[in-house]
Amino acid sequence: MNPQALIDGLIAGSTIGLGAIGLTLAYSILRFANFTHGDFLAWGAYLTLTLFGLLGGLSAGLGAPVHPFSFGWGLPLAMLGGAALTVLLALGLDRILFGRLRARGADVIIIVMASFGASMALRSLLEFIFTAKPVYFTNALQIAQPLGLGMRATPDQLLVIGLTAVLVAGLHLLLTRSATGRAMRAVSENPDLAGVYGINVAQVIRMTWIIGAGLACVAGVMAGLLVQIRPYMGFDLLLPLFAATILGGIGSIPGAMLGGLIIGLAEAFAVQIIGAEWRAAVSFIILVLVLMLRPQGLFGQRGA
Repeated sequence: MNPQALIDGLIAGSTIGLGAIGLTLAYSILRFANFTHGDFLAWGAYLTLTLFGLLGGLSAGLGAPVHPFSFGWGLPLAMLGGAALTVLLALGLDRILFGRLRARGADVIIIVMASFGASMALRSLLEFIFTAKPVYFTNALQIAQPLGLGMRATPDQLLVIGLTAVLVAGLHLLLTRSATGRAMRAVSENPDLAGVYGINVAQVIRMTWIIGAGLACVAGVMAGLLVQIRPYMGFDLLLPLFAATILGGIGSIPGAMLGGLIIGLAEAFAVQIIGAEWRAAVSFIILVLVLMLRPQGLFGQRGA
């Protein structure tokens, strides 16, 4: 078996895991499966691409060999702006749709169906504005460098893995060592009781959207940098995102990341063993097995 599948799986799993973190936070705090999360990945990628183009002169390469990446200083700056705009999109959607449904005491199934409809609208609007033609952050070609044991990776791919590790570590510290993290965990356990104890539940909900949308933008940029940007890129990742979320356990940040890595590795090895046409089925099979054998996931609690 080609060991290259290991590095390919880690790269794909980094994107899936980062996107799954926002999904698991939304599920544990907002109490519904947010189908728009995949579209936040696509919107984040396109918004970043637009800002990247506007930055013009900063789009030049960073200059190998000191900076061996395929993009210029404009991309990190554009990604910050794209993340901010994606957050505004998520907050706006919550204000005009999900927030009103929560205020009216709507059933969870109503909110889920609303998110499904909003997902279709966001995807169609994205395709209307940017067309369905794939686009790229850069046309620069990179040569994969040997890593040992028969594995190779480009600098951009290694950057994706490293950036994911930094973001996950930072988010873990935020949720475990800060007052904001403690408030989010309290609301996740019992929002009514958290409100009684003086926690601002509305602020926690806003923070959940901010973190989820911001990470979705980064995941979208990572996917677009390594592959391509398309209006349906987030939709195509939605099943792996849900599979990683449920596999890791609802509400668990390490679980979502580990679930993403497992899904990515499973897809990479499946491509080698049975062919690329079965890649999409891997997430579905894992999802079904988890729901049958351990529905609480790897890090979840039974009955949660």
